[in-house]
Amino acid sequence: MDLGNGEYMILVDQDKDAVFINDRIYIEKNSESKDKIMSDLRSHTYTDNENTEVGYIRLDRTDENGKSHKLYMGFAPIVFDGEIKAVITLNYNYDSFEERINGMIAVALVILISINLLVCVLFIHRTRRIAARPISSIQSAVREYMTTRDSDTARSKLNNIYSGNEIGVLAEDVDQMIADIDRHIDEIEQAGLRLRTLTNEVMEALASAIDAKDKYTHGHSSRVAEYSRKLAEMDGLSKEECEKVYYSALLHDVGKIGVPSRIINKESRLTDEEYETIKKHPALGAQILSSISEFPYLSIGAHYHHERYDGRGYPDGLKGEDIPKIARIVAVADAYYAMASKRSYRDPIPQQKVREEIVKGSSTQFDPEYARLMLQLIDIDTGYEMQEQFESAGDSNNELVIGEHRSAVSEGTLIDGFMTTMKMSVGSDEEATGIYPSPSLVLFDSLDARAHSGEREIKDLLYFEYGELWFDGRADSSGARKIQTKITDEGSPEIHKNGDYIIDAVRIKDHALIRISGRNQTAEITVALPDSTRFMYIGLTGEHCRYVDVRISKAEEECPPDYIPRIADEISYIDVPEGDIPNVQIDGYRSAHSAGVPITDGLRLTFRAKSLPTARLVWHCPFVDIFSSDDGSVNGANYCDLAFMRFDGECWNCDPSCSVELDVHKNEDFKGWDAWKESGRNGFDTTVAFEVRGSMITVVTENAGISVRNTAIITGTDRTIYAAVTGDQVAITNIRIYN
Repeated sequence: MDLGNGEYMILVDQDKDAVFINDRIYIEKNSESKDKIMSDLRSHTYTDNENTEVGYIRLDRTDENGKSHKLYMGFAPIVFDGEIKAVITLNYNYDSFEERINGMIAVALVILISINLLVCVLFIHRTRRIAARPISSIQSAVREYMTTRDSDTARSKLNNIYSGNEIGVLAEDVDQMIADIDRHIDEIEQAGLRLRTLTNEVMEALASAIDAKDKYTHGHSSRVAEYSRKLAEMDGLSKEECEKVYYSALLHDVGKIGVPSRIINKESRLTDEEYETIKKHPALGAQILSSISEFPYLSIGAHYHHERYDGRGYPDGLKGEDIPKIARIVAVADAYYAMASKRSYRDPIPQQKVREEIVKGSSTQFDPEYARLMLQLIDIDTGYEMQEQFESAGDSNNELVIGEHRSAVSEGTLIDGFMTTMKMSVGSDEEATGIYPSPSLVLFDSLDARAHSGEREIKDLLYFEYGELWFDGRADSSGARKIQTKITDEGSPEIHKNGDYIIDAVRIKDHALIRISGRNQTAEITVALPDSTRFMYIGLTGEHCRYVDVRISKAEEECPPDYIPRIADEISYIDVPEGDIPNVQIDGYRSAHSAGVPITDGLRLTFRAKSLPTARLVWHCPFVDIFSSDDGSVNGANYCDLAFMRFDGECWNCDPSCSVELDVHKNEDFKGWDAWKESGRNGFDTTVAFEVRGSMITVVTENAGISVRNTAIITGTDRTIYAAVTGDQVAITNIRIYN
């Protein structure tokens, strides 16, 4: 480039808009660009060491796509001694640079905006949390109180709010509101409790007024109500439903208010007209209670508790499940207590006889399901707490006075495999002062655990007497096979005065041992009983004696099987050829079992069953037990009793993992329960068939007109399930297994 003083500048860079020709630069643009450059160069003055940009050229060009671009060329002189010695040029594409700069600026702006937004969001979130924390605490406190009614916990959450603004005031208001609501709710609950208590008292007073009409049924209504509620609970009804059953049962006899007392308390047989009057009390009771609109369920028990499951009841002759559930429950509870309590014309019926009547009434008089549940209640009532207790001589003051021989006998004490100890003092009766007392024991069995002498009581209560033992060692055998006495001149070291005695008694199978110890003598008496099936009770009696301070205790551990030396052979009813597994004699309720047999689909067991001579009740029959154990035996390692089925049509599910569904039918071959029991005494051959479908095991049998189909649904176990034959007072022989 000509600098005007004979000097030339060589450009160090170029592009196609400015090219070198013969060491000169040519600008392929208008002359204005060239003149501007030259003017700019000459207008500057330069000093040494200055490096100043002296100008630039902007070249506009259009590319092959028709897009306009800008190209800039800048000049920086190199000066020595005040003269420009050289010029360095720099050209660059402005559009590309502008795009990069704009991109970088855009990115920077995006980052900056994003950072600002994030900071704002965090600030707002934090501010909201700080501001909302008291509100959340208030919300949590209200939710806590509404869901749990725990005012202390709810109000403690409000105490953590310290804000002095409107939120703090709101928290204080909510705290006060909770306290007020809590107080009002407590007042309402107290009022409700008082109302409920009043309602209960009114109902119980009304029930007592009903019972008061019959001098023999004091407490009848409340006991029936308790039994009914228990049955409802066993049936899985809700708490509210159980309460409804209870109150409906409590007032079930309210209609007797309209029945003359002379009829209710009549000791002789009712006339047909009197019976028809009695039969009106259900409808009258329903009429009385139906006016209580707030409790419509109250009238159900009163109205329908004398309906029968077979449709032969009154007043409406309803049948089956057409009878309301409450009434079906009350019916079986009422029948149980009617039999188990004292009446003007009889003493309470013994528990076992009551049980038999309920078995007989299942599916006829009673709903079979509620009859089954009542039977379970009876079976677990081993202490006979459900039954009205007999009055016993000497119960009130622990004293028993006997004049003439056996003019009184105490209530029996059961003797079993656990040693029973009786301690007492014996003196003369007041009316025969000076006569030496002669105390004795009566050994007997009876359904009511009492000694009897009347012909009717002996028959009805299955009374059987083994013999009488005197304290001096004498013995009188009336029913025992053999009695053997051993007397020693050494008394018990625990006895320090005459007239005090200690009696130890134990019974193992068909033998009993009674040891009577005084101050100077001990009589040890071994009794060979006629069988192993009957119970044995001891009753205190004698002649001209008075028993005082009688104390009875029982050992916690059972005596070993060989504790009593045998004085007679064991009685057996199974001394006949065996089948595939040994015969089995069951002297008492499930007291023995056959060998276990694995249950498979299609399994059949055949055997001969015969009731023992002592069998008197319908459930004295074979049972089929379903169980699991490690070795396949009942009571073996890890034994689990799942369910069992009785041939009389009863069943039990013994473990929570098992539920049962029972189906019982009586066909034309069924001639009544007496005939059914007679077939058991005569002996019969039977077959038990098994069906297996997954977790369901169905057991089927039919005997003397009773068809029983019991399905056990077993869950939660993959162990082998076994079947064994057992029962109550029955001999099982010739057991055959077919798969």
